[in-house]
Amino acid sequence: MHLETERLLIRPWRHDEAPRMLDIQSRMEVMQWLGDGEPVLMKTLDEARARIDKYAAKDDPPRGQWAIERVEDGVVVGTTALLTLPNDEHGEVEIGWHLHPDSWGRGYASEAARAVLGHGFAGGLPEIIAVSHTNNDPSIAVMRRIGMTDHGVVHTWYEEPSRCFVMTAEEWAAQH
Repeated sequence: MHLETERLLIRPWRHDEAPRMLDIQSRMEVMQWLGDGEPVLMKTLDEARARIDKYAAKDDPPRGQWAIERVEDGVVVGTTALLTLPNDEHGEVEIGWHLHPDSWGRGYASEAARAVLGHGFAGGLPEIIAVSHTNNDPSIAVMRRIGMTDHGVVHTWYEEPSRCFVMTAEEWAAQH
């Protein structure tokens, strides 16, 4: 996987980037938005290296989890992903992203998400779903910005209610 946008490179995480992953995933302000229940904060470089290995093992094109690198300086600003949703009924795929707070508010999430949507649809996915905690306004704004359709609050894939946005391959093709 290797996608380039105007400012970003989306590619696999590397082991030498474990300190940056640890810095991102040890932060409550990042991890509070991921998954259900109490956030689990990363604590060690060994955990970061193991997570990088886990991401590599989950690579199942067009699905996967990748680093978002800022081209101008090579800094990894976060992670983006296409993953089968938990408790899926028919292989529903979720797009996701989480960025280091030093990279918030610069449009990186939207830019990366558009590239990953294109990658997913080019890889044959018929539909891509984005879900967030109902009060994650910045993430909901990204979903709107990238042209996804608001399907309201759902109780489908996670224990907690989620705000759900959807884009189909046909909608993507009509926009691009």
